[in-house]
Amino acid sequence: MGALDDITASLTADAKSFAMRKVVDYVAADPIGRLPQALTIIDKLDVRDILLPHRKAVRAIIESPDNNWNQLIRGLWEDVDPEVLRTFLQNVVVNGSIVGYPIQQRAAEEHGCNVPWTMLIDPTSACNLSCKGCWAADYGDKLNLSFSELDRVIEEAKSLGIHVFLFDVLIHFFLYTGGEPLVRKRDIMLLCQRHDDCEFFAFTNATLIDEELADEFLRVKNFVPIISVEGFEEDTDARRGSGTFAAVMRAMELLRERGILFGASCCYTSANAEVIGSERYIDFLIEQGAKFAWFFTYMPVGVNASPELIARADQREYMYRQIRSFRETKPIFTIDFWNDGDYIGGCVAGGRAYCHINANGDVEPCAFIHYSDSNIREKTLLEAFSSPLFMAYKEGQPFNENHYRPCPLLDNEGALAEMVERSGAHSTDLESPEDVRGLTGKCACAASRWKPVADKLWEQRRCDAGQEKA
Repeated sequence: MGALDDITASLTADAKSFAMRKVVDYVAADPIGRLPQALTIIDKLDVRDILLPHRKAVRAIIESPDNNWNQLIRGLWEDVDPEVLRTFLQNVVVNGSIVGYPIQQRAAEEHGCNVPWTMLIDPTSACNLSCKGCWAADYGDKLNLSFSELDRVIEEAKSLGIHVFLFDVLIHFFLYTGGEPLVRKRDIMLLCQRHDDCEFFAFTNATLIDEELADEFLRVKNFVPIISVEGFEEDTDARRGSGTFAAVMRAMELLRERGILFGASCCYTSANAEVIGSERYIDFLIEQGAKFAWFFTYMPVGVNASPELIARADQREYMYRQIRSFRETKPIFTIDFWNDGDYIGGCVAGGRAYCHINANGDVEPCAFIHYSDSNIREKTLLEAFSSPLFMAYKEGQPFNENHYRPCPLLDNEGALAEMVERSGAHSTDLESPEDVRGLTGKCACAASRWKPVADKLWEQRRCDAGQEKA
């Protein structure tokens, strides 16, 4: 390395954070024109090449003015409050990636376990709605993590390099799931304030977002709503209750007015895949101001869950093709958590990239897999990541060489049951504990029907990759 590289490699986390703040300030005046110079600086800060693929992608984007990703970048700087955007980049890019990821890697190597990039945390099981198909509806307000427990888990995660929380893949990034997190809005805003070096995301039905709460989002700057919508008014209100769609539209308006970064969470089923995957729907999200959209497929979790709602193989292929098409044409960042396995090497659960803590404190490998052998009230996070269930995930990943079949429940019959039984994990469904063989049995037909379709897509991907190399 040259002298500049030696200096950069020795920079402290605080120094890197300061440098990134200056980079963001510099770019803000002219994002497209100044991004090339900014990337040169980031190259020096990213000495371990953690962001190398992303840096290459951004360079390609800024060289194509008409590219949809170019439009997305422009939209971020034009539509999002400058301080909100600056905080997001600081917490996710610097704290979560450049600084946090090496810490996660060292901890994983030292202890021989997975250390996730992000954590999903349920602060409560309470919700102001009773949506069809949601497990949170069964619990009411019975389960809650106290503020001190949430605060302690975040501090513990930060010590492992995690700075992103969905409360998705660094622990300075929190994502909230289950129930309706904004029922605990005061505690969540206080956590955002106390941990301003973290970025907090929340899956929310958005019906509790009023002017006062939107102002709070703008004040703390490090909170990103992910609004759950299942299509247009008829579909949304059918699942979530009359008037929900109108409330969602109002919430999006309030967020747009204040320049709050937000996205959408979309669950596709056998009943709505054609709507969720339509160009009309993605254009609707863009028009409302969403900068990203995360797509999930229905999982028949729970004793009373309906296997008939699992997306058919042809519908899953349809979503695969539609979302990839949107990435090439639409100014919105889209992720399909089941069909994007080729980008991330298969399943990301079990601490490989994320894990889930429910409102009872149970540490689960996945938000859709309600089995656990650890609880934060009894174990540290590191002990949970080293538990038999999490180690079974680590040893089994990837569960299939075809990364279009990543899931141990939905795509690989028997894989989840074997891990749960071998580890001695128990069901965390406190209302109706579900036998793991019964759960996997509900997915067997869907797995067998998806396999030939997934194999065809995977072979096509391999052929395309070979042609590109040639």
